[in-house]
Amino acid sequence: MSTSSSSKNPTQDGLNPRSLSYADDFIPAVESVRTAREQAVLEGAPALSSGTCATLTMLAKAVDAQAVVEIGTSTGASGLAFFAGMNEHGVLTSIDVQTQWQVEARRAFTAEKIPTRRFRLIPGSPLDVLNNLRDGAYDIVFVNGDKLEYAEYLDQALRLLRPGGMVILNEVLWQNKVADPSNEEDEALIIRETLAAVLESETLTSAMLPVGEGLLVGIKTR
Repeated sequence: MSTSSSSKNPTQDGLNPRSLSYADDFIPAVESVRTAREQAVLEGAPALSSGTCATLTMLAKAVDAQAVVEIGTSTGASGLAFFAGMNEHGVLTSIDVQTQWQVEARRAFTAEKIPTRRFRLIPGSPLDVLNNLRDGAYDIVFVNGDKLEYAEYLDQALRLLRPGGMVILNEVLWQNKVADPSNEEDEALIIRETLAAVLESETLTSAMLPVGEGLLVGIKTR
């Protein structure tokens, strides 16, 4: 049976917002993560989507993560997502300039009976703190901090990760601005610069996932 050359592939226009929303909400957030996300909204802190949290859990389990660095604690939703997938002895090191958000994160972790030996909540400038962490000692570095520092965070992540470790950059589609070449806001420009560095890196095998406001996942190959 012949097929007309004018026949249109029904998927060639890409997924519509309904499908993307369906995918992002497909794995429902557990109650503790949902509560932490609601607290983030109340605090004016970054609030991750259900799809983003599910992806963090899946990635942590995929590499049997024992040591995770998180740039941007918020109120604990991402930390809880990592704990759900990490090795049972895994330790989360989480950095944020907002101490009140870390208070809420600690409360969320304690409510889930996560032993205090399994997390370090460090207040302060992430770039200052990251300089004190050991080279090649981490399985995952999750970047969810100041967009204007994303390029520096990527450099630090490559230093901190072991071979086979994973860098995860959150919100790389930042409010639909990054994909718009006419948008020249500072955040959009810096994120584009960081993504270009990922593409040019000879040590990363990467993919972008359209969950939340976009996740860039890169595996350090050497």
